[in-house]
Amino acid sequence: MTTQSILLLVVFLAALLALSYPLGILLARVGDGGAVQGLGWIGKIEALLYRAAGIAGKDGKVEGQNWKAYAIALMLFNGLGALATYGLQRVQLYLPLNPQGLANVSPDSSFNTAVSFVSNTNWQGYGGETTMSYLTQMLVLAGQNFFSAATGIAVAYALIRGFSSRSAKSIGNFWVDVTRSTLYVLLPLSFIFALFLVGQGAIQNFSAYKDVALMDPVTYTQPKVGADGQPLKDAKGEPVTETLTTSTQSIAMGPVASQEAIKMLGTNGGGFFNANSAHPYENPTALTNFAQMLSIFLIPAGLCFAFGRMVGDKRQGWAVLAAMTLLFVACTVAVMGAEQQAHPALQALGVDQSASALQPGGNMEGKEARFGISATTLFAAVTTAASCGAVNAWHDSFMPIGGMIPMLLMQFGEVIFGGVGSGLYGMLIFAIMAVFIAGLMIGRTPEYLGKKIQSYEMKMTSIAILVTPTLVLAGTAIAVMCDAGKAGILNPGAHGFSEILYAFSSAANNNGSAFGGLSANTPFYNIMLAIAMWFGRFGVIVPILAIAGSLAGKQRLEVNSGTLPTHGPIFVGLLVGVVALVGVLNYVPALALGPVVEHLQLFAK
Repeated sequence: MTTQSILLLVVFLAALLALSYPLGILLARVGDGGAVQGLGWIGKIEALLYRAAGIAGKDGKVEGQNWKAYAIALMLFNGLGALATYGLQRVQLYLPLNPQGLANVSPDSSFNTAVSFVSNTNWQGYGGETTMSYLTQMLVLAGQNFFSAATGIAVAYALIRGFSSRSAKSIGNFWVDVTRSTLYVLLPLSFIFALFLVGQGAIQNFSAYKDVALMDPVTYTQPKVGADGQPLKDAKGEPVTETLTTSTQSIAMGPVASQEAIKMLGTNGGGFFNANSAHPYENPTALTNFAQMLSIFLIPAGLCFAFGRMVGDKRQGWAVLAAMTLLFVACTVAVMGAEQQAHPALQALGVDQSASALQPGGNMEGKEARFGISATTLFAAVTTAASCGAVNAWHDSFMPIGGMIPMLLMQFGEVIFGGVGSGLYGMLIFAIMAVFIAGLMIGRTPEYLGKKIQSYEMKMTSIAILVTPTLVLAGTAIAVMCDAGKAGILNPGAHGFSEILYAFSSAANNNGSAFGGLSANTPFYNIMLAIAMWFGRFGVIVPILAIAGSLAGKQRLEVNSGTLPTHGPIFVGLLVGVVALVGVLNYVPALALGPVVEHLQLFAK
């Protein structure tokens, strides 16, 4: 690592701590149901929404829900959201705010995109500026950016209440949690961040695309597509191409800043443009690049502080945050170090890989030249540690180990800060596993935050932990064994295997970033990845809500001499070890077949 990389990482973590701590206070008050000072007018809107929806009683109060009712409401809300997102894509040609006259999206792509945005994954098999109308982008895609993030926060609140409650039947009310998370947290932060992005140069308009003249005509070859938007192939199965010449360039416009803000704050990641955060209209400056990284981690870090406050012991929040930070720093150092070394194949050809005098050496292939290696690799670590998936680099062009680390960060289960809400409740599941292991070692019933961890909680914990590895490994195996799966591979051998493994790791863990080389906008991958995204999201959430309901009904035990402290360095180390071991043991064989083999092949030459 260079001095520049170390300094950037230290400044980033310091800024994150300074911003997330006060946000944690707000998040705790929102989760506790208390009034939020200075936002009384929003409180009136909140009460009006409850009355209009019919969930408030005659006295204006909303009743709590048990975990089953909470889960049903959550699934109903997200299921209807998926249907709305699918439907609008299928008829966007006939609706307003479509100045380019973009066609209706194909059924399989619409299905994939609907599941993707509802599950907070935002995997994109399409190019945003060539596929989605402004109405589709704003109404359902940006809408689901808010709703999926609010769903994650709601589940985190429900699990926290399970720990903090004493013999309660309720874990809160889903409709209240989603509404308050949106009104008091997501909307205000997104509004402020969108204004900042516009001030830095991000665009926000409803103009038609601008055609500008090129200095010289450009001749290029591109795949030919059919009426359904899919690439055509000849009798031998080879892609059909066409050669075109153009003297103009079309520059995409649109309401970008408003979607960019919630894309980052909600750890969604779906870009308005195909280039995502490498596009200057989404990420105009080095300052916005730094701010976007902070915004990805802001709410996940703030929820750690909210957790400590809501359970009545702030040290618990610090312990969870410390475990997340240790794992993040270790992985970030690894990816930065891997990309700071020159690519041996290019080095052998005498290619200068320097971005500038300020960024000597290193592997600049696939990096955003405006930001350099340090800021680009930090972004890669942040976006894959969180379940965001926004990218400002081509992960496919990273060194084998540099590409493996973002993949591994996802395979940990997106608990290293993770998604909005999902990072915290995922890490708390590992904390339950950690105290269970500790209980086995010392021969007593495990407890966490005063609640006994018994067989029911461990069964649900096991399901929540094993769902995503099963989806990743099974999906990858199916893809590499069938022709439809292998047809999308760009690079043969170990790297091609990594492309498929990365795609299913991203989908099942609800990250959404792509390795870059896999042609995934096909019926096979659209359906397979949608299945992985849906069950990777809700196959984890439902067992967690079951755990919350079980814990809420238990008495909270007092601390005694035999209680394992869960706020000190010993427990932090145990938690880090459990997360790392579970992640490594699940995926070592698959990683060995992909990036590890590629690394050995590359440096053996």
